[in-house]
Amino acid sequence: MIGCRCFHWTRVADFSPPQPEAFSLPAPIPPWPQGQGFATGRINLGEIEVVKITKFKFVWGYNLQDKEKSVSFYKPIGIPDGFASFGHYCQSNDQTLRGFMLVAREVVLPDPHNPSIWSQYQPPALRNPLDYTLVWSSYEGNEENLDGCGYFWLPQPPEGYKAMGFLVTDKPNKPELAEVICVRADLTDKCEKYHVILDTNLKFLELHFRIWDTRPSHRGMLGKGVSVGTFFCSSYWSSVDELHIACLKNLNPNLHAMPNLDQIHALIRHYGPVVFFHPDEVYLPSSISWFFENGALLYRSGQSVGEEIDAAGSNLPGGGTNDAAYWIDLPCDDRREIVKKGNLGSAVLYVHVKPALGGTFTDIAMWVFCPFNGPATLKVGIVNLALSKIGQHVGDWEHFTLRVSNFSGELWSIYFSQHSGGVWVDAFDLEFIEGNKAIVYSSKSGHASFPHPGCYIQGSAKLGVGVRNDAARSNSYVDSSTCYEIIAAEYLGDGVVREPYWLQYMKEWGPKVVYDSRTELDKIINLLPFMLRYSVENIFYKLPVELYGEEGPTGPKGKNNWLGDERS
Repeated sequence: MIGCRCFHWTRVADFSPPQPEAFSLPAPIPPWPQGQGFATGRINLGEIEVVKITKFKFVWGYNLQDKEKSVSFYKPIGIPDGFASFGHYCQSNDQTLRGFMLVAREVVLPDPHNPSIWSQYQPPALRNPLDYTLVWSSYEGNEENLDGCGYFWLPQPPEGYKAMGFLVTDKPNKPELAEVICVRADLTDKCEKYHVILDTNLKFLELHFRIWDTRPSHRGMLGKGVSVGTFFCSSYWSSVDELHIACLKNLNPNLHAMPNLDQIHALIRHYGPVVFFHPDEVYLPSSISWFFENGALLYRSGQSVGEEIDAAGSNLPGGGTNDAAYWIDLPCDDRREIVKKGNLGSAVLYVHVKPALGGTFTDIAMWVFCPFNGPATLKVGIVNLALSKIGQHVGDWEHFTLRVSNFSGELWSIYFSQHSGGVWVDAFDLEFIEGNKAIVYSSKSGHASFPHPGCYIQGSAKLGVGVRNDAARSNSYVDSSTCYEIIAAEYLGDGVVREPYWLQYMKEWGPKVVYDSRTELDKIINLLPFMLRYSVENIFYKLPVELYGEEGPTGPKGKNNWLGDERS
């Protein structure tokens, strides 16, 4: 049971409700080519149909006098007739109003005389709650202050149903039962806490209160979980293993809201980012065919002579797993140094299109290939130390991912892959260069992706110790809206997108490299003041494993995000 506690928060009556500016992309969204269900505003999930709502009415707020630390709670408005809400929406006030909530209605069951994947004898898909439980309140015990405080309510679903979100009121009266709906349990999926929206961070255990946004636990290309836009809250210090709410599950096998091939091309032409490489970048990208045509070699374990690879990669071993039996290396003749530096004129973005969040979004993963990853540069305070070999390897695959709403075709966010992790950046925090085309900054030597220029430290930014990732605009760039190749879109069916031969190569794109990094790092540590050495040494031990040795990297299909969700 969620704890209920009462203490004083700022009363809404004391301040005017905030009116955050709603975000819109820099340019209008164009009409998309005709298709089945993409960008039609509604998505069928099986027994229910959902619509995305992006207009809200303010309900209550916390700490409204401090915009940087305040949050607001909203109810969806403009709900179409016949649809109902799952709960309320919450976001911090230091950003533009950029959120959504799904509303739903039950679809009419098919003719019982025709075959159907749904049983006509199932209970209703949607039902109103039986009651509400007050799970938390800011009421301070003074009867004169009942109104204007915040009251957090959890719907109590009928047996066999799940609540999908919380409601917030500014009065102690329970909400109307008809205000929200619960969903039959077999139509729901497990959800999890994601980002903390509010942490009161009070010193007293019994008064601690946190709010998170949520996401489906089962994500990725095969995940069926659908986010509904609600939040989760708890007044406990410790983590709550089982949430009291769920997300939806897409049981429609057709994924009818996903874009067709014409629509994919239109999305890429409209949203494809411009990828800028650092002005001092030496190791630029190339196309795969250029890499193969200019002398890349395939090696087999136990053999010292490499085999030439044809331009399409048709003689590469396909399928299986990475058993370290094969690897690719640079040419062993005088072309080696030339190939290391890539060929920007031939470079393209290799595109993998896949369902996200149960087919309510489309992920457009864009992969860039660089024949060589340069050595790292360490930052220790104000001192920058260019390492001789540490961090370098052959065959560098990096990517970023556009996430597009299948309700409207609107760009929602971009994932920037950064070595062993990455970050999702909402559209309102992107840098746009032309229309709705964002900028992706590729870091010097390592080619990690960033949304803005600057020096990003992988290590301890507080101490200024770690690996430098320098990102800046230059005359070296690739426009992914024109320079791209779609290499996979499995949901379209066999034969719609022909996957290249090289994509099936699941072995290593570079030889294994082992560095004597301990000696080089020890020399750096010994140059530091004695009081700093212990802290810096601990940071070095936490740096990415590629600083100490490189297994040959695998290609896009060998990465866990090919089927799974991005790491964030």
